[in-house]
Amino acid sequence: MPRPRKRLAGAAKPDRKGPAGKRTKTKNPGEASTKVKNSSPQTSTSQNCGKNLSKYWLMKSEPESRLEKGVDVKFSIEDLKAQPKQIAGWDGVRNYQARNFLRAMKLEEKAFFYHSNCKEPGIAGLVKIVKEAYPDHTQFEKSNPYYDPSSKEDNPKWSMVDVQFVRMMKRFIPLAELKTHHQAHKATGGPLKNMALFTHQRLSVQPLTPEEFDFVLSLEEKEPS
Repeated sequence: MPRPRKRLAGAAKPDRKGPAGKRTKTKNPGEASTKVKNSSPQTSTSQNCGKNLSKYWLMKSEPESRLEKGVDVKFSIEDLKAQPKQIAGWDGVRNYQARNFLRAMKLEEKAFFYHSNCKEPGIAGLVKIVKEAYPDHTQFEKSNPYYDPSSKEDNPKWSMVDVQFVRMMKRFIPLAELKTHHQAHKATGGPLKNMALFTHQRLSVQPLTPEEFDFVLSLEEKEPS
């Protein structure tokens, strides 16, 4: 049966999230995980996007339909919520730095689900990591929009994680509101001064500091600024 598709948010084509419905678990996840090697260089970064010990993340996906090589790669938080056990594989990432962030994720870590490339981008809800990084099967599927002929099964370039829906935000936190706080915090030294959403906009998977996560979470309790 057709499955909802997850797609990359953001303007940079190299950093893409591809199709992602509920994925069948690998028969031996542990074995699959051992095949994940750092086969390609990580792009240079600074501060939050450098060496990362983050326990919080922001993950972008596009909630509106768009065809990529004939496949609709739409995937919204509502699509995730509709999956069996509300779990889906976060596949199709084709940017080395974003991939390395996927590989750094640990079980139960939380992430904001961010709607991007849509009429009103912003944070829609919360998810958690329920399976750590393992090889992204879409890199080997010739019919998949994110097939990578240079990736080898004995040394796969690309990884994915499984995420589970936690809850919707009490209110949608739009990008415009986050940008207002970011601009103010650059002047005052507030928690969003270096937020990767603005300093590394092209990444579809981004780390958050605890201070950034807590501040953004606090916004749902307040009237829009």
